[in-house]
Amino acid sequence: MDLSDISTENLMAEVARRLDCQTKPEKRIILVGPPGSGKGTQSPKIKNEHCLCHLATGDMLRAAVAAKTPLGIKAKKAMESGALVTDELVVGIIDEAISAPECRTGFILDGFPRTTPQAEMLDKMLQARGTQIDKVLNFNVPDKVLVDRVCGRWIHPASGRSYHEKFAPPKVPGVDDLTGEPLTQRKDDNAETLKTRLAAYHAQTTPVLNYYKSKVSDIQANKPMEQVESQIKKALS
Repeated sequence: MDLSDISTENLMAEVARRLDCQTKPEKRIILVGPPGSGKGTQSPKIKNEHCLCHLATGDMLRAAVAAKTPLGIKAKKAMESGALVTDELVVGIIDEAISAPECRTGFILDGFPRTTPQAEMLDKMLQARGTQIDKVLNFNVPDKVLVDRVCGRWIHPASGRSYHEKFAPPKVPGVDDLTGEPLTQRKDDNAETLKTRLAAYHAQTTPVLNYYKSKVSDIQANKPMEQVESQIKKALS
């Protein structure tokens, strides 16, 4: 990598960040919350604060397929045949992902596990590594509030940064603040689809929260941003 184009200030800032990360305790966190609960806003902050890697199952599957790893090839065959990607395959891809250097101090797992059998399989894999899930952050937001949140949401696809046309608008409508690239809306970000997703979410997630009961911290995510961040800081301290 050619460092000549990077300013001394930015280079030293990155060195300082990496040195600081060496002192951070390991953390393995699961984020649980319905669509629109604020996970997408808070996960980059948690990642940066605690020097963790962020693992979203959809992104990991696509990356494994693109990299043509053995598990990625299996996942591609399943998706091309119209079959569901098995839980074993997803856990295997997570196992691969957390071996990366950026996951040395731990990870944030977003979008998995969704069921108790998936949680049991994840725990078994982590136990084989001599580790375990440390904390489950449960983002609570009343369903009626989620409709307003989700239907005005815009996403920067490359980074995952999320905005809201009412609650957290970008500086320029439809444009990412940092890159200037266009924002997009997900096709399923509408009220009708959301109600179906919420019903499925509650049915699936309640048993998972019960499974991790001793590790769950409830985050009242329908609060001002500062209060949400304060709750998260307390839960992870």
